[in-house]
Amino acid sequence: MQAPGGPDEDRDGGFEYGGWTAPYFDEAAGEIMTKQMGAADYLFGRKTFDIFENYWPKAKHASDWPAVNDGVKYVLSNTRDASDWKTTAFIKGVEDVKKVKESVGPDLQVHGSGQLIQLLLKHDLVDELWLKTFPVTLGKGKKLFGDGTIPAAFTLTWHSVTPTGVIVANYTRTGDVQTGTVGE
Repeated sequence: MQAPGGPDEDRDGGFEYGGWTAPYFDEAAGEIMTKQMGAADYLFGRKTFDIFENYWPKAKHASDWPAVNDGVKYVLSNTRDASDWKTTAFIKGVEDVKKVKESVGPDLQVHGSGQLIQLLLKHDLVDELWLKTFPVTLGKGKKLFGDGTIPAAFTLTWHSVTPTGVIVANYTRTGDVQTGTVGE
């Protein structure tokens, strides 16, 4: 999941494949993203927030996804506490995330934010996953499901495959992992 958007997005660990989604991001993927990026609030890790903050307020096509600029942006950070980007609030830890999650308001979306996602998965704070599987293997880089992810079951609620082969799937949390024996 590391550096999907551009070559210099995240070079941590010497990652050299930044921008790996670009060849597969076709019109169909753009339409799906536009639907997904409707009215929402956002929860970001600090690194992803820095990337979004430097791009979205002045993006030429920001009107395509106005919620990114208009929605509240909650940023989990121990190193920052202020931003000029409108409707931004900084929070400090899991308890703050729980308070935001339990508050009344639009859906809360997380984009990127690998370390934050690891924290959310570890503390069972993920209600829904929008996964995009691209027809490429990288062999290195940051992973979505790392150590600490709790066992959890999800149900597929929607899916689509783009002409370039990107599989987009929406899953909602349904409980504990069920086991059994195949064929019985």
